[in-house]
Amino acid sequence: MGICQGPRERVAPDAFVRRQQGARTKCVRRYIGKDAATLLPMRVRILGSAAGGGFPQWNCTCPNCRTLRAGTFQGKPRTQAQVAISAGDGSWFLLGASPDLRAQIEATPELHPREGVRQSPIAGAVLANADVDHVLGLLLLRELQPLRLHSTESVRRILLEGNSMFGMLQRAPGQLTWTDFKPGTRFALLNAAGEDSGVGCCARSLGTHYPAYVSPPNQSELIAGEASLGLIVESPSGKRLAYMPAVPQVDDALVAEFESADVLMFDGTFWSDEELIRIQGGGATARQMGHVPVSSDEGSLSKLAQLRRPRKIYIHINNSNPMLNEAGPEYRLVRESGWEIAEDGWQFDL
Repeated sequence: MGICQGPRERVAPDAFVRRQQGARTKCVRRYIGKDAATLLPMRVRILGSAAGGGFPQWNCTCPNCRTLRAGTFQGKPRTQAQVAISAGDGSWFLLGASPDLRAQIEATPELHPREGVRQSPIAGAVLANADVDHVLGLLLLRELQPLRLHSTESVRRILLEGNSMFGMLQRAPGQLTWTDFKPGTRFALLNAAGEDSGVGCCARSLGTHYPAYVSPPNQSELIAGEASLGLIVESPSGKRLAYMPAVPQVDDALVAEFESADVLMFDGTFWSDEELIRIQGGGATARQMGHVPVSSDEGSLSKLAQLRRPRKIYIHINNSNPMLNEAGPEYRLVRESGWEIAEDGWQFDL
């Protein structure tokens, strides 16, 4: 399993090294020459902060969704999880591509077309998995804008070989350039022309379960460790964002990874392991769905309580999660524990 951490050495901004240390791989980005203080910061925009289905969810009458529609809920609506990053040169990269992407772009002036008849500042995307709520938005980018997608070979095969609909992204030469990466190996975010944005990325394998729409025979031909990833994104100055919207379990190695980050966006999908079972009367637990719950002794609030370095933000929050209620005890506990709960439209620089 790849470990995307290491000392922040000053070597060329476009230089990447891969070091083997025992059974684990450490990805180190180096900087020399230009002082880190003179480099442009990386801007991070949270375009959406909810789990799949958004908040409120279209077919849900759980207490949260029902009272939000009634106008009595003490909290905010949210679109499906989506993050965009820019190294300060005006181009943007998406972390995933949510089903709400079109509306999220329109709500963000920095992502609007600028010059020419059709010219978007969106240069590409990084895919951490093939889940529907992580890739469906790619089809909203089919209007012949040159883009570069970074993903594992397994995710690329699922979308291009197993889903003919994604052929809409390859109707013309140069429309889509696909670059494969492997977990544990650092890579640069490039635009469609192959130009380095100055932003680096390293993916960490977190889970082995592919989406249900991928048939068992097809899954058997894929690499299990490429099913679900977390992303460590590094700015030109060396600051790190850990984007982890789907984490099945927390171990010591993962905690160490987070301690090297400046900002941690972590899986806030469910408050409790049996949350949906209590609401629906049946179904899977949070852990069975690949999400460590927030609460309990084995939940993320407890397991990550000792983190000191990063700013801690919960993202990918399900509509049923009681911590969305800003008047509730769950919300207060999260905030008193030093965590923030992501909202659509937030931005910060690294």
